[in-house]
Amino acid sequence: MSSKLPHEGVYVRLGLSAVPGIFMFAIRPIPAGTDIFANDLVPLVWVSKAELAAAGLTPAERAFYHDFGINRGDLVGCPANFHNLTPGWYLNRPAPGAEANVASTDRLAFTARRDIAEGEELSIDYAGFSDQNSPPFQEGEPSAAGCPCFRGG
Repeated sequence: MSSKLPHEGVYVRLGLSAVPGIFMFAIRPIPAGTDIFANDLVPLVWVSKAELAAAGLTPAERAFYHDFGINRGDLVGCPANFHNLTPGWYLNRPAPGAEANVASTDRLAFTARRDIAEGEELSIDYAGFSDQNSPPFQEGEPSAAGCPCFRGG
């Protein structure tokens, strides 16, 4: 058999976290420097925050941009369609006092900062790739917390 099987090159799967939310854990050892999502070829789109503000989004729609958006200045990066959320979009912040084991490159490749053991939760410092001082919505605008499905993040 010359073709690859769908699990080849996959390092993680989703699970439930002790930290609120869904997390990713390693299904096999991940060597330091590995591009964990090298096979994730879903394109990003960059949407202006002004366009989002004018779109009349519901709280549930706003939650997509709040929970998954990559903030860079006046733009929010996201998958071309939120049905295309792949595991990489579920990287959580590290637990309090813990250090992130994943880092982001300038091109938004997510790499192992150190060797990651099988079964270990993956985490990343969001400030390494998304402007934490530039939320997708202005203060005073309804936020994702108004969505009944919002669990914090």
